[in-house]
Amino acid sequence: MDLKSYLKEQCARVDAALDHFLPKETILPHSLHKSMRYSVFAGGKRVRPILMLAACQAVGGDTERAIPAACAMEMIHTYSLIHDDLPAMDDDDFRRGNPTNHKVFGEAIAILAGDALLTEAFRLISNPAFAAGCDPVARLAVIHEIANCAGSCGMVGGQVVDMESEGKSDIDLPTVQYIHTHKTGALIKASVVAGALLGGADEQKLAAITRYGEAAGLAFQIADDILDIEGTTEEIGKDAGSDVARGKATYPAVMGLAAAKVEAQAMMDEAMRALDVFAGEADPLREIAAYIVKRKN
Repeated sequence: MDLKSYLKEQCARVDAALDHFLPKETILPHSLHKSMRYSVFAGGKRVRPILMLAACQAVGGDTERAIPAACAMEMIHTYSLIHDDLPAMDDDDFRRGNPTNHKVFGEAIAILAGDALLTEAFRLISNPAFAAGCDPVARLAVIHEIANCAGSCGMVGGQVVDMESEGKSDIDLPTVQYIHTHKTGALIKASVVAGALLGGADEQKLAAITRYGEAAGLAFQIADDILDIEGTTEEIGKDAGSDVARGKATYPAVMGLAAAKVEAQAMMDEAMRALDVFAGEADPLREIAAYIVKRKN
């Protein structure tokens, strides 16, 4: 398959839906909605929502039913980036090649824009208007999975341990694994699990998709660690070398750059093996796993 064309097509679907679902800038409060849309449409690759759609496709589901949840996932991801960039956290000036939200709108609006995106995500995914044709048990499971992976036992928990580990010289590999599987991996796993649930996956396929999501999520963050060292600011859309400058707990910092590359490849291989129960319908997931490790941004 032509991954570049696939990603472009699916990204356009997600962007159109996000534009439809997000409040317009003309709706009060204007500054809040402008801030929300600024970060959502700042050039993201839409990896998480596309993974959700690909997982839905892999189990034979109708991807249109997964569009609202896919958009909700992108809203949650964007909220996390807005908050992560704040001075109290990573204090970043650029995100996706653009000034960070708080640099444009101020810290107060940036915080509230993140809050609003998180809440809007669950308002969207729980909207009864999108319940038609969807198994109510599966829909509830999707909401629970996303909430679990976004909260203190998932992404937020990973962010806390990440901040608490910054600048420490005695961080071990299990701690780095915890940070990566929670701060980044949790939402990636939730994306594919939600897609599989919305697609009507049986237990075997759901288990396989879950294993894929866990491995691909870890591979994604290790690749990010490597890009922080080897990429340029222009390529990665934020300050290159910022992880090293802050003393972040990363795979290269703990095990060295060469070993981190080997581990990223190993996680990609594990993700591929998890898809052995699928035929060609899972090819987008396979191609995305390879892209995760080889990408330059």
